[in-house]
Amino acid sequence: VQLQACGGGLVQAGGSLRLSCAASGRIFGINSMRWYRQAPGKQRELVASITSGGTTDYADSLKGRFTISRDNAKNTVYLQMNSLKPEDTAVYYCNFLLYTATLWGQGTQVTVSS
Repeated sequence: VQLQACGGGLVQAGGSLRLSCAASGRIFGINSMRWYRQAPGKQRELVASITSGGTTDYADSLKGRFTISRDNAKNTVYLQMNSLKPEDTAVYYCNFLLYTATLWGQGTQVTVSS
């Protein structure tokens, strides 16, 4: 099973993007779904997470601009990003935390121009 992330691209500051990440096959026992990002020269950081029950959590600096959601039937997680800033430029990775394993997507580039 692989995770396929898409939806990245080039956007002007103030714009919006919606990322999605879907599993290529059926997965059982997903504990939580997460989005991380890694900017050039920086460590990978947790952006947002959502549990199987729908509880969400966000990096403090992103609250109010980013929204994570999931479709359990489709094993898909989304990240709606609004009011994007140049400092949001990074490769965004999805992550599924299973009870027995951890899956990572390949990353999708988000570039925000000023």
